[in-house]
Amino acid sequence: MHNDSIETLLLRHYGPTAPNPTYLEQRLIASVRQEATELQQQQLVATRLRTKHVSRRRVMGLVALSSAGLGVLSVSLESLQKLEANLLGQDTTQLRPALS
Repeated sequence: MHNDSIETLLLRHYGPTAPNPTYLEQRLIASVRQEATELQQQQLVATRLRTKHVSRRRVMGLVALSSAGLGVLSVSLESLQKLEANLLGQDTTQLRPALS
């Protein structure tokens, strides 16, 4: 069915006596052109990302930032465990294995 022409699909769906939808061909052409433009823009962005030069300093900054974020997350999880222990009145570190 994916290889059927528009005319075949319309005949199958509406029958031979149904009128053609108004401006069908113009709408289809506009839709195909819009999709082609969007695809071209996506390919242009992909090409720019592949060819963009990234300095070592920028990479090291991103690594440092992500490491700091993981450190903050680890401290937050430890604090949460201690808070649970205080609220429940028991040591929850014995109940759950450490996340590492």
